[in-house]
Amino acid sequence: MKKKILFVITSHDKKGDIGENTGYYLGEVSHPWEVLHKAGYEIDFVSPKGGTPPVDGFDLKDPVNKEFWESKDKSKIDNSLTPSQVNPADYSTIFYAGGHGAMWDFAENTELANIASKIYENGGIVAAVCHGPSGLVNIKLNDGKYLVDGKKINAFTNEEEAEVKLTNVVPFLLEDKLKERGAKFEKSGLWQNHVVTDQRVITGQNPQSAKSVGEAILKELNK
Repeated sequence: MKKKILFVITSHDKKGDIGENTGYYLGEVSHPWEVLHKAGYEIDFVSPKGGTPPVDGFDLKDPVNKEFWESKDKSKIDNSLTPSQVNPADYSTIFYAGGHGAMWDFAENTELANIASKIYENGGIVAAVCHGPSGLVNIKLNDGKYLVDGKKINAFTNEEEAEVKLTNVVPFLLEDKLKERGAKFEKSGLWQNHVVTDQRVITGQNPQSAKSVGEAILKELNK
């Protein structure tokens, strides 16, 4: 029996107070999902509030998005678990999907951080893409150190945040916060696919990196 994979998705639906909607970015769920689903892994979904999370980047012209949207797992994401319903021992991997909403409700969620810490300390994988690594900034391990401390980490960059004109809207800059936590931050140019794996922590820079994160998770699981 393969252990399941837990996808974390945001419950937050507004970009600060500028009146723009947000949520989880569909392609950042569907592309890793496709890789892992085809490899035979069962995937569960958890969000800070549970239930039906808000979706952003809704593009069904992307065939992978369409496949996910029409799959059985669509009903699972629409009935996402709350953190209190999750048993970390059931999972080999926790993956934080991005979307700007994650910047408001991932970092301070201690329940999710505890789940991730337990999965990691149990020999599992912690992965994230784009704004998903906001969920990593406050994960602490049994030795009191931050998970990202001393590891190569990748996420949505300051330059990308400036490019989408949200530098002064997001509650913090993800690149800066990860560096504060001791991460060895890596990055490529705007919208370039960039994924790094370091000691069972897998991170990707932006939506363009989502499939590659899924592939990196699969590679690590197959070790």
